[in-house]
Amino acid sequence: MGAGDLRELYQEVIFDHNRSPRNFRKIEDATHSADGHNPLCGDQLTVYVRLEDGRIQDVSFIGHGCAISTASASLMTEAVRGKTVDEAVALFRDMHIMLTENHPEKDFGKLEVLSGVREFPARVKCATLAWHTLHNAITQSMETAKTE
Repeated sequence: MGAGDLRELYQEVIFDHNRSPRNFRKIEDATHSADGHNPLCGDQLTVYVRLEDGRIQDVSFIGHGCAISTASASLMTEAVRGKTVDEAVALFRDMHIMLTENHPEKDFGKLEVLSGVREFPARVKCATLAWHTLHNAITQSMETAKTE
């Protein structure tokens, strides 16, 4: 896939997930949750997780933010549902590397499209907010995730 194709796919996926975010709801019987805030652009969200036997049975988010923040949260919820906590933490680490450093030798599937955000360094924090918030939720950190 050429750079132009990836850029077009990036824009298309971001637009789709921003317009129709997946799993945008509060989980009433969530076992874990965390808040995230990006004061730079005002993104705010809450991630809800229902864990059973160490596995993410359900995951969702509510809040508001820019298109990249919303799309990243939407893609994240699809990617981690059904994973163990350890698998989700490993994916969080891999995504952080992909979004902030370089592209590791790993197949990210649909999440690959988020690598396009590296072209816009000021927007990386928008893309990582949901992931940091998920990490806080499943590790039971009581802090608000902030990307500043």
